[in-house]
Amino acid sequence: MQELQSLFDRYKQSVYQKDTESFLALFDDNVRVFDMWAWTYDGLAAWRQMVTGWFAGLGADRDVVTFDDIRIQQSGDMAVASAITRFTAVSEKGEELRFLQNRLTWVVRKKNGVWKIIHEHSSGPVDGSTMKVQLQR
Repeated sequence: MQELQSLFDRYKQSVYQKDTESFLALFDDNVRVFDMWAWTYDGLAAWRQMVTGWFAGLGADRDVVTFDDIRIQQSGDMAVASAITRFTAVSEKGEELRFLQNRLTWVVRKKNGVWKIIHEHSSGPVDGSTMKVQLQR
């Protein structure tokens, strides 16, 4: 279970460092991502394009990622993990600029001794009266 928990730590660190290669190393080559901002990214090449744009779009700012209510269920070489994720943009001086939260689910598989994310799904609930996605819990 600790190996799976480390995926969350590595995710946080690679996002903060804007380290594309370290971030993508968490994912399987054939990953399928259902993202908050696009319907689907199929495969690591498509995911790489999104991640590259995300990190570049931050400019000098950084995203601090925190996870709350992490739940992991494992059976053999497969597992499902879910959490509430907070992305906080911080300035070069460490000042909080803005944040959003979403729900995150990963399906992970151990292959050749390494856990990789084979599916990621992020979402936010929709307010039925406004039809707007709620980005803060």
